[in-house]
Amino acid sequence: MYTKLILNYDYASLEPYIDAHTMGLHYNKHYLGYLKNLNNLLAKNNYNYEYDLRDLVYHLDMFNKQDLENIKFNLGGVLNHELYWNSVSPKKNNVPVKSIKVAIENKYQNYENFKTAFTETAMSLKGSGYTFLVLKPNNDIEIVNTTNQHTPYMDNDVPLMTLDMWEHAYYINYENNKKEYIENFFDIVDYENINRVYEDNKKIIA
Repeated sequence: MYTKLILNYDYASLEPYIDAHTMGLHYNKHYLGYLKNLNNLLAKNNYNYEYDLRDLVYHLDMFNKQDLENIKFNLGGVLNHELYWNSVSPKKNNVPVKSIKVAIENKYQNYENFKTAFTETAMSLKGSGYTFLVLKPNNDIEIVNTTNQHTPYMDNDVPLMTLDMWEHAYYINYENNKKEYIENFFDIVDYENINRVYEDNKKIIA
């Protein structure tokens, strides 16, 4: 069965931006709930765990139609949460580095423009979902929203970083002040991790 991602930081490490109580609930109740549901659905379908979680997205046609939507929802819930955990860290002086820095500056001219674009996109999301920075098949980067637990992998994009915009991710700390939550996200973004994902997935174009 698929196993949980172990956090590289403790629940209190992201304070004051995200408190330990929110992190504990988010990780143990929401994320692990999706993981449990996914494993149960896959067991019901006699799945043999031949693919990693990312590759499973591209082989969903093996499952019966009755369970397919629930499998997609919970698989997205696991993938999206794991990316969110890896998009943040308690590190300080969080600014883009290396290749992702170059890509952001080429696309948005400077980091402040990128933050503004990301914030505006996140604020435009209606209901529950995520705001992603994705790598497109043509090697371009783009900021996109998805609803509920839809993952960009299902659109043939590679998600590089994400901000969880479900209310359970921020409401205890920020109530309905989504903009403050989004802006504070940039104080805990782990661009070293994001750069690793970008460098591992960008295509070499001769």
